[in-house]
Amino acid sequence: MKKFLFPVLGLVIVTFSLNFVIYNSATESYKETVTSPKVDDFTLSDYNGKTYSLSDFKDSRAIVLMFISVQCPVSNAYNEKYENYNFKNITFIGINSNKTESIEDIKNHASDHNFKFIILKDWKNIIADKLDAQVTPEIFVLNTNFEIQYHGRIDDARSSGTAKNNDLNSALNEMLKDQNVTVTKTRAVGCTIKRI
Repeated sequence: MKKFLFPVLGLVIVTFSLNFVIYNSATESYKETVTSPKVDDFTLSDYNGKTYSLSDFKDSRAIVLMFISVQCPVSNAYNEKYENYNFKNITFIGINSNKTESIEDIKNHASDHNFKFIILKDWKNIIADKLDAQVTPEIFVLNTNFEIQYHGRIDDARSSGTAKNNDLNSALNEMLKDQNVTVTKTRAVGCTIKRI
């Protein structure tokens, strides 16, 4: 019985090892061939009725799409922090996809907090659906080819507290240095986007 058992065990070990090598080779190959998801060009209007297309900002070093809200306390916790993201040649675009927040609400909110970036109204949450954005605030950072380089939270503070990980800031700094973004995805935490 023992003479029969050892060859069988040897065969199992060899088979497992071979499968492990094949699996890992395939995984490494997959990682090398993966490309970043690309965002299609789109056109939306701001709260003044002026239209903007994503392609209008193709000369930017990076484009930051920020799904934000008028009423969400998590989103509003960052209102005073946005001015810290004053990067040269990087375009910041706010997108409001909430059906419960009107153009007038967005305009007043932007004025009250002296926002310096464009805020577009995503009627019928079409762009939110295309990007599968779920909460506010939620961030998508694009390169010059509109490929997503980072997706997730702004940082890990969630409120007015001090952040330990400034994920958006880190991603943008790496892009400005022509480096690959180290952390490409984090979990965005906030208020659910109110869809139609």
